Amino acid sequence: MQNTRNKRLLENKDEDLWLKRGIWIYFFLLIFEGALRKWLVPSLATPLLVVRDPVAIWLIYQVWRKGKLTNTFLLTAMVVITVISIITTLLFGHGNLPVAVFGARILLVHFPLMFVIGRIFRKEDVLEMGKMILLIAIPMALLIAVQFYSPQASFVNRGIGDNAEGGGFSGAMGYFRPPGTFSFTTGVTLFFSLCAPFVIYFWFNAGMNKILLIMATAAVLASIPLSISRTLFFSIGISLVFTVIGVLRNGKYAGKVIMAGVLITLSLLILIQLPFFQTATEVFTSRFTNASDSEGGLQGTLGNRYIGLMTKALSSSFDQPFFGYGIGMGTNVGAMLISGRTTFLISEEEWGRVLGEMGTIMGLGVIFIRLALSFKLFAAGFKKLAEGDLLPWLLLSFGLLVIPQGQWAQPTNLGFSTLIGGLIIASFNTKKI
Repeated sequence: MQNTRNKRLLENKDEDLWLKRGIWIYFFLLIFEGALRKWLVPSLATPLLVVRDPVAIWLIYQVWRKGKLTNTFLLTAMVVITVISIITTLLFGHGNLPVAVFGARILLVHFPLMFVIGRIFRKEDVLEMGKMILLIAIPMALLIAVQFYSPQASFVNRGIGDNAEGGGFSGAMGYFRPPGTFSFTTGVTLFFSLCAPFVIYFWFNAGMNKILLIMATAAVLASIPLSISRTLFFSIGISLVFTVIGVLRNGKYAGKVIMAGVLITLSLLILIQLPFFQTATEVFTSRFTNASDSEGGLQGTLGNRYIGLMTKALSSSFDQPFFGYGIGMGTNVGAMLISGRTTFLISEEEWGRVLGEMGTIMGLGVIFIRLALSFKLFAAGFKKLAEGDLLPWLLLSFGLLVIPQGQWAQPTNLGFSTLIGGLIIASFNTKKI
């Protein structure tokens, strides 16, 4: 009897290990998918767009088979709404089955994967992935620095499918926003936005080599001007705001804030002496100033990008078909299959896309589910903060930007949203599954 029990425990441990490895594979494919599509196997650029999907499906199936897939109301409601949307798409929408399947996979595969990651990983696994993210941040910063100063025709700036026109995106003063190892420049913004909360966490908690932590901190700071991304600037700023709230909520971190502040200041003082950083800062400042002026300053930028886009999507939804134009039609892949060109057939913004594809009722249902999940994680993270656990709270500083209205139609955005959602849920876990 005892031998049988021990054998089952070993088998379960091996299965759990393979599931964790599956999550790590999903993570590495997210980080290096663009490198595969640009440099290593450009001829397979199109199928590699969904290279993470089979891994996600396998993980969901294995956890479901073991009876450990959390059956929450939000998850069930998302699946039901998506299935109904597929039917209405074929009956009343665009009627293209491959497009519908491509759009539905966002909600039937990647959304459930958040709960799967949260079920498989524990807090210690989240921290291990955090350490890996910090290690990757160092060469990633060096890569985007090389891309920043290299012509678009150079090898490091090759676009998808070995496109010689380059994968950068217009920035300022003749410089382009670098894509790093990703397919598009948004990947760099999302990666360093995810990196920042872990950098802050390890300054407050032991577990990371201090030399590597300083280098990772410098990488995050350097990524702001090198990426020429205002979104990254705002995202890191929000992480700092969450840090201040965390310190005010739990005074034991006050002393470490001073130490971290001194070291970060020293890192900045060193960076601003370097010519490459000075040039990047000048370019970023130019981009920031020009864009802010056109949008009416900081208030206009934040209002137009967040609140304005949400209200615009809601107000325009009532002018669209009751069941929408069909799920998947708002994605670039869906647009290519339907119209033969990559464009935004419905809306470039997420809420507008969801409402346009699924109609007002089902679209609002999906938006409500995303908002409800965000609120639930926020409440749990705030409670953990009171208990002295800073990790979930800091991860929320990024998660609350991409889970409610992240552009899930874009595979890299979808991948980072799925990953951070799963990591936040897993950060509450301190016991084995």
